[in-house]
Amino acid sequence: RLKWTDPIDDDKIKHSFRVICSNEANTIESLLTKEREANVLSLQPGTEYAFSVYTVVESDVKTLESTPVKITQRTSALFLFLFIIFYNPAEKTSFTSLPWLFLRKLMMVNSSARSIKCASKGNSEKCEERSINMIEESTDFNDNQEGINPLDLITALFHCADPFLQQEMALKMSMCQFAVPLLLPNCDTKECTLMLWALRDITKQFRSHGLEENSIVLTDMPLISFVRLGKNSASKSEFLNKLLGNKQQNYDTFVHRKLENGNIQKKICNGLVEMSWYLPRGEKKIDIFKEPVAMANLRGDISEFEVQFAFLSQTSSAVFLFCDDLDSNQTFLNSLQFGSKLVLICTTNDQTSRDNLKQRLAQMKLKTYSVILKDRKMNDAEFVAKLKKTVVEIVASSIKVSIEKMSMIATDLGIQVDENNTICQNAKERADRIIRGIENIPDYKTKELPLQGKPWKEISKLEKEMCRLKKARKQNIEHYMSELKCQIQNLRMEQGNHRMNEAINQFISGCYSNEQLYFLKWMKITLDSLTRKHLSRLQEQYRDACQNPKEDKERLRDLDNQIASSSLGIQHFMRELSQLYESAHFQGNWNHSPLKELPEICMCLRIRVVTVLGVQSSGKSTLLNTMFGVQFAVSSGRCTKGAFMLLIGVSEEFRSELRCDYILIIDTEGLKSLELAKLADSYEHDNELATLVVGLSDITIVNISMENATEMKDTLQIVVHAFLRMKEVGKKPCCHFVHQNTAEVAVHEKKARERKMFLQQLDEMTQAAAKMEKRGNKKKFTDILEYNIDGSNWYIPGLWLGTPPMAPVNTGYSEEVNNFKDGILDILKKTKVPALDFMLVEMTMLNILPPPIGHKAFVTTGGFQVEN
Repeated sequence: RLKWTDPIDDDKIKHSFRVICSNEANTIESLLTKEREANVLSLQPGTEYAFSVYTVVESDVKTLESTPVKITQRTSALFLFLFIIFYNPAEKTSFTSLPWLFLRKLMMVNSSARSIKCASKGNSEKCEERSINMIEESTDFNDNQEGINPLDLITALFHCADPFLQQEMALKMSMCQFAVPLLLPNCDTKECTLMLWALRDITKQFRSHGLEENSIVLTDMPLISFVRLGKNSASKSEFLNKLLGNKQQNYDTFVHRKLENGNIQKKICNGLVEMSWYLPRGEKKIDIFKEPVAMANLRGDISEFEVQFAFLSQTSSAVFLFCDDLDSNQTFLNSLQFGSKLVLICTTNDQTSRDNLKQRLAQMKLKTYSVILKDRKMNDAEFVAKLKKTVVEIVASSIKVSIEKMSMIATDLGIQVDENNTICQNAKERADRIIRGIENIPDYKTKELPLQGKPWKEISKLEKEMCRLKKARKQNIEHYMSELKCQIQNLRMEQGNHRMNEAINQFISGCYSNEQLYFLKWMKITLDSLTRKHLSRLQEQYRDACQNPKEDKERLRDLDNQIASSSLGIQHFMRELSQLYESAHFQGNWNHSPLKELPEICMCLRIRVVTVLGVQSSGKSTLLNTMFGVQFAVSSGRCTKGAFMLLIGVSEEFRSELRCDYILIIDTEGLKSLELAKLADSYEHDNELATLVVGLSDITIVNISMENATEMKDTLQIVVHAFLRMKEVGKKPCCHFVHQNTAEVAVHEKKARERKMFLQQLDEMTQAAAKMEKRGNKKKFTDILEYNIDGSNWYIPGLWLGTPPMAPVNTGYSEEVNNFKDGILDILKKTKVPALDFMLVEMTMLNILPPPIGHKAFVTTGGFQVEN
């Protein structure tokens, strides 16, 4: 709401006000009013707007307009800030805390996120004070209401969220197998928006004719829509859930009246179109549909939302229309123009009403593909079987369409598309210019990102050798070190001779433009899609080569190398910039220039470090993502190479308890990687990686999958060596073991004996490692680190509740991970060890600590760089 003062005191002078709202060079809204205030409705959250108010004086001769009064204002928004905040689950839930509780659970991928309500009336705030900004002025809640309809809550949050939080919300909702918004209504303007951008992060894997993995907005599939006309006795959402499920898996994808809070009156979500998908596994006995199928559900009566209905009728293979009262709605039904097949669903009470219904249908002009009549004798299973049969028939001969292609139809119907704004489209064009023309990723990296080639790897080896001096033998150490430095300098000069190519120039421009966030996101989306396609093609060639009776080993080796080097992401462009920076500042003391401004920037920031270690594909990245709501890369295989770190701010009210300003979380690549196993120094590589991250950590999480005891033992040996080295430099880290995929109810109580044996095994490894490291005084695992046999072991159930791709994340997994996070934070509160200074962390990572640490306990950055 915009308000201003009236400059004309004389009521006899006829005048009005013209209000213009603009964003950059575009006029968003222009209106004329006689009041001294106006509601500007077409605004997006988290966006800066310029408002101009003109006084318009009207006379018989001409109209005069004043110089405008101007103001610039940024709209508020919910942003995805990474902060550790204090949360007390024992506190009563107030109405205004519901959005934050929902978001908190959703970021933890907790499938119970929709089942939240206020405390009872006696312990909660008065209803007049309960509000969410989005619905504050347009709704009036009943005094006895203790919650909000989940659909209203989701609609409100998507309106309040910025575009990047919208993406994260949609992604987490899809992981919980919640339906996601396709068309988001605005209850004030009666307009709706196609949520194309919000859905771009969702990637699905399925198997129809073969294994496919693609962004859901780019995947062509038939769309089946479910709508209603008038009031209906049958719940279409409930039947939709049963249609998507099977005997083994049946989840509440769509909110319905029998779901908790689903019976609360809807206020702002009518007109919402939700979407979900059925994705086959490639198993005939289990799959309901052989091909992927999209399902849409329009909330509300189609007579009130004709634009949404027109969109669905033009994009769908079929529209299933629930209508119980044909008599009252006959005129409206006859006026409808369908661009797709119509399946009419009616409920009848007896044979007489059934006959009357058939007679009425014969008199109507309505062209239907099929009519399904549901009477009281037909149970739900029979009715769902009829729905499935009809959908299978329609899908077999239907046209497939992607959400991205739907955006053109949406524009023609006057529906806004969330990514059709200047900043987003400019960022997309900039990203496309960089990526356009990439046909072979390894060749592109060699040509466009040359600083990460052979010279860099040689520099890494030389930097390692400067610390280890393995090849020095009987040479004079000073002379040998001087030779190494000279070789490094020559290689840096070779790097410096490379001209900065156009791709890096464009990347730098994008990072420094006002489109930065959109640009980086488009880069990630496009590069991920490109990498998936490239890897899919190579893996198919590899499978074909393996099935060839005359197996060509040289061809397999070449394909293997191509697959290993076919990942391309933002990190490669960032790394190229870092190499460019280092080569430019190598003259003299090369560490001085990059670091000289760090103390001024970082001041005295205190940091706690949490690291995860474990074998490949044991769920390390997923664990951190669920704990902290972050976005480390997750996939099967070696998706994390080296180590990635992320800073999470600690809220001001919580800093005194944790005694730190930030928590640094480090995600590492899997130990015992199959890709690295063929290398002669793979065990040494794992040791170096573990030693580095353990040396930095306040708490080290050792992630153990319960299925493979051999891999577990190998991992523990590596970890014990790393912890033993920390003891030498006066550091006694804290270690926690996370045992994943444990499904028993009383697992902690039942595993007491196993924990005792586990500790004995750790003690034996400690003694063996101590002999190898020539530190024979270390007899027990607890001599080298803080470990509690009961409090340092955590048992977490499996990630999925059922079998993907149609399985949601297990609520038990989310809740146990949350308990683990609370335990970690509780330990950080109680620890007597002071938090690390930010500069100490930086210097450790860059290997400029004193020699005992730089040469013995910590590996150099070089070992990191080769694989990072």
